[in-house]
Amino acid sequence: MEMKAAIFRKPHEPLTIESVEIDKPSGREVLVRTAATGVCHSDLHVVDGQGRWPLDRPIVLGHEGAGVVEAVGADVTTLRPGDHVVACLSGFCGSCAQCLAGHPNLCVGGLVTRPDAAPPRLSQQGEPLRQFIGISSYAERMLLHENSVVKIDPALPLDRAALVGCGVLTGVGAALRTSGLQAGQTVAVFGCGGVGLAIVQGARIGGARQIIGVDVFDGKLEMAQRVGATHVVNSANDDPVTAVRALTGGAGVDHAFEAVGNARLVRQAIESLAIRGTATIVGVLPPDATIEFPWMAIRPECRVQTSRMGSNRFRLDIPLYLEFYRQGRLLLDEMVTRRGRLEDINEAFRAMKAGEVARTVLLFN
Repeated sequence: MEMKAAIFRKPHEPLTIESVEIDKPSGREVLVRTAATGVCHSDLHVVDGQGRWPLDRPIVLGHEGAGVVEAVGADVTTLRPGDHVVACLSGFCGSCAQCLAGHPNLCVGGLVTRPDAAPPRLSQQGEPLRQFIGISSYAERMLLHENSVVKIDPALPLDRAALVGCGVLTGVGAALRTSGLQAGQTVAVFGCGGVGLAIVQGARIGGARQIIGVDVFDGKLEMAQRVGATHVVNSANDDPVTAVRALTGGAGVDHAFEAVGNARLVRQAIESLAIRGTATIVGVLPPDATIEFPWMAIRPECRVQTSRMGSNRFRLDIPLYLEFYRQGRLLLDEMVTRRGRLEDINEAFRAMKAGEVARTVLLFN
């Protein structure tokens, strides 16, 4: 079946909209007509040559998608045509040690993509295209394993639901699942893009008494205040560690989150902690990144940890977070800064790099 998709070929070059072929679903696969996709920083990392993805063939990027099931493979048991779904890159096998231990986001089974010897899911004129993280949502359709999608209420708007497939799931989950946040504690969020704003919201939902947003863009700081930050710091004007300590009466925060993938911000997050505080690294750092900090700059018994996709169990968490949205506790409408079409993908990347948007959502017919 032919469709339009945005193809990435070389770092630092624009994506091109081209006709590609998508295979029929087989086994436990589902074919989803894409309704909306968020434009995430992880895709931009690849475009900028910072990703760990092999570049041996063209890639259809995108991984924050939602849509409607069009067809299912013979072995699919959880979905049927017409279901509204959200795709998630935390596809799981369900039988490895991590899945059985209740950590499907850390699955090591690797069963949600086709083996290299099988016909490719995506191709162009007989040549295979790489599917990004088993999703490839910058396309009119997605061919996915059923363990990479979750059914949602069809009454929910798909352009908002798409955000919960990655950025919101990662950020809210980092606050509510990974960090160990307790009601009444204090929080600082370093980086108030899409994931950072979701961390702010997770901290608010989790009952943090003080939430400090840190960024270099005033627009993002204003957005952070709209979704729950009690204080903001523009780190282009003020030293953020000094400012965070001043806002907490010298104590520092119980939880600091790094949401960009920048070693300098990780160090600032660690240095802003209170006694027995926890720094959670949510952003994806370059593979060769090194984090150094002076030992005496941190308080006693602090912890530094990473968070992978918000420690999610997405089959449970995505419907839960969407219920928070329905109740008015998770603000998704406010996070969609711009909407566009697939042809606007390169402008969406430019706006993201310029700090003009929290999230751009691309819409399909």
